[in-house]
Amino acid sequence: MNLETLRVILMQKPATTEELPFGPEVLVFKVKGKMFALVPWEDPAPSISLKCDPNEAMFLRDIYPAVNPGYHLNKRHWNTVTLDGSVPEPELLRMIDDSYRLVVNGLKKADREELWNI
Repeated sequence: MNLETLRVILMQKPATTEELPFGPEVLVFKVKGKMFALVPWEDPAPSISLKCDPNEAMFLRDIYPAVNPGYHLNKRHWNTVTLDGSVPEPELLRMIDDSYRLVVNGLKKADREELWNI
């Protein structure tokens, strides 16, 4: 999956913003100010870091060599997925959806309700 396709998929999530809080090298996608995806777009090996349930994070790391503990993130709750094509696209899309859902579920009730009305 190329960077532009990935950006379109991430930006289609309701109330998503793209920011550069860590400098121009890392695109950070947030919902209501909370990160759900990080893409270091200048790295030679493209990747995406996504929030993940801790048990599922370990399971995915066991299945896919391209899934590793989150780079510079809480390794229990984040995975970094190397976008080398070894993780099937439907699985990658599911991981993105799960990351977004986990972050939305952690938002304040008023913010969650606002998202449901979008």
